[in-house]
Parts: sequence; structure tokens; C-alpha cells
Amino acid sequence: MRILLLPIALIYHIVLTIRHKLYDWHILKSTRFEKPVICVGNLNLGGTGKTPHTEYLIELLKNDYHLATLSSGYGRRSKGFRLADASCTYEDLGDEPLQYFTKYPDIQVVVDKNRAEGIVHLLWEQGVEIVLLDDAFQHRRIDAGLNILLTDYQHLYCDDFLFPAGNLRDVKSAAKRADIIVVSKAPKSMNEEEKQQVANKLKPTEKQKVFFSYLEYNQLKPLTASARQFDADSAASVLLFCGIANPNPLIDSLNKQYKHLEVMTFADHHPYSENDVNAILKLFENMSREKKIIVTTEKDAARLTNSPYLCQFKTTPLYALPVSVRFHEEEKFNKEILNYVRKNSHDCWLYQTKNQ
Repeated sequence: MRILLLPIALIYHIVLTIRHKLYDWHILKSTRFEKPVICVGNLNLGGTGKTPHTEYLIELLKNDYHLATLSSGYGRRSKGFRLADASCTYEDLGDEPLQYFTKYPDIQVVVDKNRAEGIVHLLWEQGVEIVLLDDAFQHRRIDAGLNILLTDYQHLYCDDFLFPAGNLRDVKSAAKRADIIVVSKAPKSMNEEEKQQVANKLKPTEKQKVFFSYLEYNQLKPLTASARQFDADSAASVLLFCGIANPNPLIDSLNKQYKHLEVMTFADHHPYSENDVNAILKLFENMSREKKIIVTTEKDAARLTNSPYLCQFKTTPLYALPVSVRFHEEEKFNKEILNYVRKNSHDCWLYQTKNQ
């Protein structure tokens, strides 16, 4: 099937290549800001771990700088610029921005499809010192000061094909614009020879730094009163439901911890309906009578927050499983980020547009 789709992928490749050339030749304009703007993105359609990597940067920077995240707000029903506040729901922001706001209420969380205008608003009116762009590597209207490109260890972009023949949404050559390449979801233990083999496949330029990160799943977070009264550590069976691009690492982790695991997966960013919730609860009821719990991701939990269907879980032990990332060379990676921020932090609020 992929072979049959290659001609369509070739047409897509031509269109993307022309678009990139128009930006490279400055026929289409990119905006470069004089304040630190860090972009976290990928070439894939999803599943590389952008959200936990963005949260890693938030944790690294939030105590020393006035920080903001900016994304398009995929899946939201609101329009234009929206600054997150306590009244916002998934429909106002999208799942990932709502997750950021819930976990980090002291930073600015903004959604705006026009990211350039969103950054101007943040710098001029909100007094933000650093903007983290979530999933904007393809958004060339902004020339980010630091581009971080993620690629999954099990699905390197160099081994993939353009959609629809593969899972890439941009040409492989676009990776040359990255300042840092992060091989995400790598094994926790890797020797230097293994890292070099992967780096050789990616063929980074002399100026590009390659880092390796891995996932860490943290303590379960209760979402219902029943969960708060239940000892999750004593559970033998788990029902996992999630709508994320790549649930395999999560499934593997839970399989190692629990005697029995049932899995119900949905499409990435799936908006849960009443029928979905009923199906989840029915499967849970049909599981064996030994101690059991329901687990989902923080991103899925964000889609259920303020949902009229969340109350249907009130008598069940429902938990969110937080995930974070760690780096093999954490101090070195942190130094790269902090050095960029320090060199580009100053009191000038102006921004400049290429080819003005």
C-alpha cells in the first residue's frame, strides 16, 4: 500500500520543497524576535513526545524567567488569541495547552493560530521574557531563535517517508534547520557506541547537537474521589484508555507493573463522547473482580476536565499517569538551553522581520 501511495507523497514533497525555497529565498517572510523564542517540534505526524519535552523546558526556566507557552490549540473551538485562565476548558484551549495551564498556573499559556501575532502580544502586552512554541517547527512564518527537533528512537525521521506513504509531514531536509536534535523515547541505558550509530543515521550538520532522552512515568494522580480512597499500589488489573499518537511506551510500562492489562485506544486528540465513556466503563465492569483501576494520560484527562461525562467515573478509581523526560546528558542539554536564553535576554521589545 505504501508503494502505491509514493506518487502522492512525491507530489507532496514537491509542494513542501517549493514552500521551503520561498522562505529560504526570502520571498515569503519569516519574523525573527529579539527575545528568546524556543520551538519544540518534529517532522512526524505525532508521537515524539513534544508535550513532556515542553514541560521539561518549563521546569528548567519557570523560576528565573517570565515564561509563556504558545500553540495553535489543536482541537479547540475558540478562535484567535486566547490567554488561559481558570474559566478555560478543553474546548477553549485544546488538550495540551490546558494541561500546561493546569500544571503550571504561574506561567502564561496562550493559543493563537497566528503565532507571530501571538508572540507580539506576549512580548508587548504581557511582559513575557521567553516564549516556548509547542509544535511549530513547520510554521516558518516565525524564525525561532532556537529550534529543537524531536525524533522517536524507534521511528527515526531518516527511516520514514512523507505522508501518505509514511508518517512524515515535512521533508527530511527540513531537519537541517534544527539547532538541537533530540532522539526521544530512547532506552534509559545506552553506551556511546549506540548513540553514535543513531547519530550517524541522522547525519547532523557540524553546528547541530544531538541529545538522547527517555521517558519516566511518575506516580498515579487520582482524578476521582473513589481513586483517592483506593490504594492504587495494591491493584492487580488495569484498564488503560488513551487517545495519543503512540501509546506503545505507556502500554509497555504498565505491562511490566501490573498482572493484567486491558487497553482501549482512540485517535490522537480524540474528544470523548458519552458512548466512549460508556464503552470504557462497560469494559471495566467486565474485567475480573480482583483489585482493578482505570488509568489514562494527563492529555486525555485534560479532555475530560469539565466534561459532562467525567461524573460517570465518580464511583470508579480513575487515575492519570504523568510522564516526564530525562536526558542522558542532562547537564549538557540544560547548558545549551540556558546559554541561548542568557545571550538573547535583554530589554529590547522590538522585533524585526526579515527582508524589511
